[in-house]
Amino acid sequence: MTDAVTVALAQVEGRPDPAANLEMAGRLGKEAVRRGATLVVFPEMFMALPGKDRPPSLLARESATFLDGMARLARRLGAAVVFGLWEPSPDPERAYNTAAAVGPDGSLLSRYRKVHLFDALNVRESDTMAPGAAPPEVFSFRGVRMGLAICYDLRFPEIFRRLSNEGADLVIVPSAWYQGILKEDHWWTLLRARAIENTCYTAGCNLVGGAFCGRSAVFDPFGVPTASAGEGEDLILAEISPRRVAEVRRKLPALEHRRRDLFRDP
Repeated sequence: MTDAVTVALAQVEGRPDPAANLEMAGRLGKEAVRRGATLVVFPEMFMALPGKDRPPSLLARESATFLDGMARLARRLGAAVVFGLWEPSPDPERAYNTAAAVGPDGSLLSRYRKVHLFDALNVRESDTMAPGAAPPEVFSFRGVRMGLAICYDLRFPEIFRRLSNEGADLVIVPSAWYQGILKEDHWWTLLRARAIENTCYTAGCNLVGGAFCGRSAVFDPFGVPTASAGEGEDLILAEISPRRVAEVRRKLPALEHRRRDLFRDP
C-alpha cells in the first residue's frame, strides 16, 4: 500500500441523461489517470441532473445500472471514483441523494446518503429527497483514510469532526453549490475552515452551469489551497499525503488540546 493519493476533481456541468454522464465520466477519468490521478471525484447529482419532468424518484430507478457502470469504469481506469448517485428510498416520491466511492477493483468502498437537506434560500430539497439516517464512515484507499460529505453538510462542522475523530486524512465533498450573493465566499470559507479546524484535507467538487458556481478546490490540513478551479468546466489535481496531516498535527496539535471534559465531541 502507498502513502498518498492523487485526487482529481472533475468540475462539470450537470446533464439529465445518466448514459451521457457515464460517457463523460469515462472521458474525464481517462484524462485524469493520464495526468497521474489515482482517485477521480465527480460532483453531487452526477448521475443525472433532476428537473420538473425528471424528479429524483424517477431517476433513482436507474441507480443500479449507473452504479454498475461506474464500477466498470473504475476497473478500466485502475483508479477509485467518487460520484453523486440517486437511490430509491422507502418514500416513492423521494429519493436518497447519495455519494458513492468505488475502488479500482469495482468494489463499493463507501456509500453515504445526505443527512442535511437544503431547505433554505427558496430551495426545498426535502420535497423530492429523503434524508439519510446514518453519518458517513471512514474508509481507506492506498493508505489514506477518507470520508464523504455532501454539499450542505459543509455548514455542519460536527460531521467533519466526527470523521476526523475516526482518523480521516481527507473529507471529499461532492456538491451542487449555488451561485448567489456571498455564496461563493461561503463555499471556499467553509471548505477551508473544515480543513483548518480538523487539520485534514478537504476536497470540494462542485457543479457548474445554470445555478451552480463551480470553484472546486482542495485545501490542505493547514488551510492552504493546493488546487482550485474557476467557474467553467475543469479537471484539477492535488496530492493527498497522510504525512502532511501528521506534520501539521505535530506543529498545531489543536485536536489534542480539546477539552473533552467540558465539551462533548460528536
